[in-house]
Amino acid sequence: MSIHRHETVVIGGGQAGLAVGYFLSKLGRPFVILDANPRVGDTWRGRWDTMRLFTPARRDGLPGMRFPAPKHSFPTRDAMAEYLELYAATFELPVHSGVRVDALGRSDGHFLVAAGERRYEAANVVIATGPFQRPHVPGFAGELDPRITQLHSSAYRNPRELPDGDVLVVGSGNSGADIALELASDRRVSLSGELGPQIPFDIEGTSGRLIFPLLWQIWSHVLTFGTPIGRKALPKIDAGREPRIRVKRKQLEGAGVEFVPRTSGVRDGRPLLADDSVMDVASVVWATGYRCAHEWIDLPVLGENGDVETDHHGVVASHPGLYRVGREFLYAFNSHQIGGVGRDAERIAKRIATTAANSDEFDAERQSVPA
Repeated sequence: MSIHRHETVVIGGGQAGLAVGYFLSKLGRPFVILDANPRVGDTWRGRWDTMRLFTPARRDGLPGMRFPAPKHSFPTRDAMAEYLELYAATFELPVHSGVRVDALGRSDGHFLVAAGERRYEAANVVIATGPFQRPHVPGFAGELDPRITQLHSSAYRNPRELPDGDVLVVGSGNSGADIALELASDRRVSLSGELGPQIPFDIEGTSGRLIFPLLWQIWSHVLTFGTPIGRKALPKIDAGREPRIRVKRKQLEGAGVEFVPRTSGVRDGRPLLADDSVMDVASVVWATGYRCAHEWIDLPVLGENGDVETDHHGVVASHPGLYRVGREFLYAFNSHQIGGVGRDAERIAKRIATTAANSDEFDAERQSVPA
């Protein structure tokens, strides 16, 4: 079995991995990006049909290439997928699609990456797998009556997928609110969970055009670990919930969405709410978020939440050469967003380049390209 040697292996070909690749290429450093999807952008193609970004196009470009749409428009999932594919092609980033990483370890001072029958050796590894990895549903979901259709929001595409009848959407964050509003157009919908804070203006209206630039500045330069207010606020935000951005309570009320308490279990095959009532519904959509899926990392670097433990610049101090990018609240509130990931990516790429400049261990003569 041949081993493919690279100075840097980037794991994940979404916006975070592509941004790291852009800066590494700009700095003249050799690397490869491994992505499990058949095509760049496929993660976005797999989201629900009417999904649109919460940030305007002017904030949705990656480093070196603006998003090709009117700056105040809100791109669709397919437009974002096409943009990422174009981005990789424009900058000729070496993305190896359809390569799912099975293991990451370390031997003789080098990182070893296993992906099926392929093996990679690298001085640096950047984990750019994003914040949305394994869909999470509560353990009691399996106790629901099998006649009740249930699916996670990551598998939801459109209302036609669900049978006729009432729907319970569990989780009142951004995705849950969006899906509940869409479903309420032709059926009775209940939204389960505490309806938390919301941005108090219409992001797509005149007020949004005027206020959103200020909000973006706050997300980028105030709510960061580089400021006293950011260091105090970000852990609290991380422990709670992000505000709803597009859908407002009034919109949900106007569409007839019923607000119900948190779903706490199952009784007689039906969803049980925290107020001890049960819901007689035909379908349940679990908008209950995601969990990290890093079991393939065979290194003692995972925290209690299952994610890679780093400093606020994405550096794993215990394993020099290992980095994490694209995580929520890595350095700033918007570190995981398309328009916010570039700063972290540039910082990591520069660190890799500086370290590599002092070592010729993985010089150009040793690079090999997988077949």
